[in-house]
Amino acid sequence: MKTIKLLSLLFITAVAASCSSVRVASDYDDSVDFTRFKTYGYLKDGVDKAEISDLDKKRIFRAIDAELQKKGFTKSDKPDVLVNIFTKATKDVNVNNWGGGYGMGFGYGGWGPGWGWGGPWGWGGNYTSVSTSTEGTLYIDLIDATKKELVWQGVGSGVLTQDRNKKQDRINEFVAKIIAEFPPQKESK
Repeated sequence: MKTIKLLSLLFITAVAASCSSVRVASDYDDSVDFTRFKTYGYLKDGVDKAEISDLDKKRIFRAIDAELQKKGFTKSDKPDVLVNIFTKATKDVNVNNWGGGYGMGFGYGGWGPGWGWGGPWGWGGNYTSVSTSTEGTLYIDLIDATKKELVWQGVGSGVLTQDRNKKQDRINEFVAKIIAEFPPQKESK
């Protein structure tokens, strides 16, 4: 029984550790000089279409404001770039089934004692755990306000939390990792 408890604890620890990571990627227009952008604002029409609660939108905006301001950007009514967000979520259901035990069983070529997992006269059992998680993806688009063209996009994916006390921290983590990719560092060829 101690083995099963230990395996359960290890499984829960592994799941919890994997939940904390945010995977990010970004893409951008190679022809754009990103050093000319100094101010930002939000693209109201796009932001209004994001299918999340207004409370979560506010949390995302606070995180974006903090990260862009760390990079020297200023929020403006006449911005150089417009920020747009898009979100999506998928629910994952994880079912884990494992069993164990020992006992007498059928041997090769007839009846006989055999040791192995399970068996008609052994002890053990099957153990099942079911867990659900919601995988969220946050897209942050930067649009050249003059040309009305997308110039940069960052994407972050990871497990979301429903715990109200942890939402802002999780959103901050998503946004910080996404905005860390901006401005793009052009690779030398």
